[in-house]
Amino acid sequence: MPKGASPKREREYKKLETEFKKEHRYPGREEEVASRIVNKQRAEHGEAKQSSSGGSKQSAKK
Repeated sequence: MPKGASPKREREYKKLETEFKKEHRYPGREEEVASRIVNKQRAEHGEAKQSSSGGSKQSAKK
């Protein structure tokens, strides 16, 4: 998790990571996938500068 993430996002990251390991999803990449999901959510909620996709959904609408 990046610095400055809220405790809520930290808990969510740990929950996702644990869930992926338990279900054997994304073998060897559990941490990466969990952090990408949480970072995307942070960007969508305005907690980070921008999502990894390169833009926001609102700016795409015209």
